[in-house]
Amino acid sequence: MQPNSANARILIVEDDSDISNLLALTIQENGMQPTVAADGRSMQSLLRNNLFDLIILDIMLPGEDGLSICKRIRSERTVPIILLTALGEEVDRIVGLEVGADDYITKPFSPREVVARVRSLLRRASYGLTSGTWQRKLRFDGWVIDPMRRQVYDPSNARISLTTTEFDLLLAFCRNPGRIITREELLQFTHAGLAGPIERSIDVHISRLRQKIEADPREPTMLQTVRLGGYTFTAAVEEF
Repeated sequence: MQPNSANARILIVEDDSDISNLLALTIQENGMQPTVAADGRSMQSLLRNNLFDLIILDIMLPGEDGLSICKRIRSERTVPIILLTALGEEVDRIVGLEVGADDYITKPFSPREVVARVRSLLRRASYGLTSGTWQRKLRFDGWVIDPMRRQVYDPSNARISLTTTEFDLLLAFCRNPGRIITREELLQFTHAGLAGPIERSIDVHISRLRQKIEADPREPTMLQTVRLGGYTFTAAVEEF
């Protein structure tokens, strides 16, 4: 069993009973606890009364579609989200990442792929919980990152909601201030593994992160692009 996946609570939002049954069986056979909802309304009821470690969310649902649901969940929660889609075009995957998803699975899929992606994302969600200095809080330009609780606070001490990938990226930058980090390295820093987003999606996540931490995302001063190199974080970072 991969670390941090044992007994993980997985919410599956899928209206096709054959697919949801296959996902639930796959999740259960690999030591995790599946719960199934057929639409956004059922999902919302479950979220009000339960805590989940990860959500697998189909895009094509009756009523409210998965992209809209994903955007709404992300505005309220930091739970990792994997989109399930029959759409194969890159533009559709990028839209999913832009509304706050952490990863995607394209139909048809293999049970092995599902397990690999779920476990990888669960590992990423627990990143930073090791002992020693990796637990210490970080401060930059009035912002505070708490790796232990995976929380970020702005200079007014308001908690900011980040996706799992956005948090991992910000943590990687703050632990490597002033260094040029390539996209390939960022995939490694974020523990993307088999569930790693395509290279273009790193740019999407960076853009979303800038929207949340930069005073002017169009003219970023902290998270800067290095032409043909990658990205660098220019703010001074201190541990405390």
